[in-house]
Formats: sequence, C-alpha cells, structure tokens
Amino acid sequence: MSRRRITVVTGGSRGIGAATCVRLAAEGHDLVLGYVRDEEAAEATAERVRAAGARCVTVRGDTAQEEAVERLFDTARAELGPVTGLVNNAGVTGPLGRLADARTEDLRRVVEVNLLGYLLCCRRAARDMAGAGGGAIVNVSSAAATLGSPGDYVHYAATKAAVDALTLGLSKELGPDRIRVNGVAPGIVETGMHAAMGDPDRPAKAAPGIPLGRPGQPEEIAGAVAWLLSEDASYTTGTVLRVAGGR
Repeated sequence: MSRRRITVVTGGSRGIGAATCVRLAAEGHDLVLGYVRDEEAAEATAERVRAAGARCVTVRGDTAQEEAVERLFDTARAELGPVTGLVNNAGVTGPLGRLADARTEDLRRVVEVNLLGYLLCCRRAARDMAGAGGGAIVNVSSAAATLGSPGDYVHYAATKAAVDALTLGLSKELGPDRIRVNGVAPGIVETGMHAAMGDPDRPAKAAPGIPLGRPGQPEEIAGAVAWLLSEDASYTTGTVLRVAGGR
C-alpha cells in the first residue's frame, strides 16, 4: 500500500465535497475528485488541493451509472495507486415540497444518486480495498434520515436512512477485511444545495430552530469526515457521526 493515502471523493467540486478535499489534502491524502458537470468548479478545488501539497485527479461522471463509477476507480488506480479511502458525498434532493406533489422523475433521480450511487461506489471500494489490505469508507448521510423532513423532502430523507443502514451493515461485512465503514450526518449547512432545491435562504431561516443558533459550514463537516478517515478513528466502524448543531 502506498505510504500516502489515496482517497476518492464523489461530489467533490463544491460544498461539503470541496471542503473535504481541501481538508484531506492538508492531512496527507492524495485525491481523486469526482464531479458530475461543473468542470470549472472541480478544477478550482483541485488547484486548492495541489496548493496544499497533494496530488489530485478530477474525473467527470454520474455515480448513478455503473460505468462512471468503474471509470472513477480505474482512473484512481492508474494515476495515483491503490485506493485506501472513499468519501461517498455526491447527492441530490430534488425540489422542495410534499411527497404528494413530487414528480416521479425527481424521485427516481434522488434514489439513483443517493442510494444506488453509494452502493456502486461502496461495492467497488470494497473490492479494491480488500485486495489492498484494508481502507476506510465514509458515507455522507443527513440528519434528515432521523428527522424525516416532512414538507421538504421525505424522499431524500428516506434515501439517507437507507445510507445509514448501508453503513451499519457494510461495516460488519467488511470488518474482517480491515475496511472501516462510517457515516457523517450533517444538519443544515451553508452550501449551494439550497439554491438548487429552490430555497437559497433556507439555512438562515432554519437557524432559530437549531440549538446552536446557526447553520453549519462545509469545513465543519469536512473535519468530521477527516477524523473518521484518520488513524485516530482506527477502532471506529459502523458509526454515524451527527454534525447537526443539536438537531
């Protein structure tokens, strides 16, 4: 296994994914940054990673597609070496609203990206890491998994609850292969996701209902991810770390 850790981060071009890439670079990881469409944002994050002294390869692809996931990991191995870490972060919510009003195509897309995409990435990571002698996976979940998010996106919350089940079950399955599997469940974080779902002011409006009185920052989630990938968390697996300001 390479002395430097080699970590794949999906959805790494912006928000929590970009902050995680930069944090991991500072902690000695070389990065494979997966993104779906915004090449300019991906390259900007890659430059920040390289400025921190790490290698970084960007790979465009939709993690809901098997061939894109295979290409992501194949590129990682070919250009950097055996993968030792995975941060499953790529996710979508669809428009805010009640389930009764949701379009079937939006529901399907949320399930395909948030659940099938995570399964495909975990499957490939499990194969690669078992052959390399171990590794660590962090699945980015959401506090919505336990809050349910009524009126906003219960379909998104349902996929994140499934991610938590995946994290628990896979941690037990892969423990004998020396592969740790954990999750991070952010609360409301100031990212571009809220504008994408149609409510850019949502973090500020939600602040009064958060015990700490404010939304989170991407860097605060990145710190939790980095810890779970570190040697300090070497005896931690099957855990979903809630980083939600008390919600």
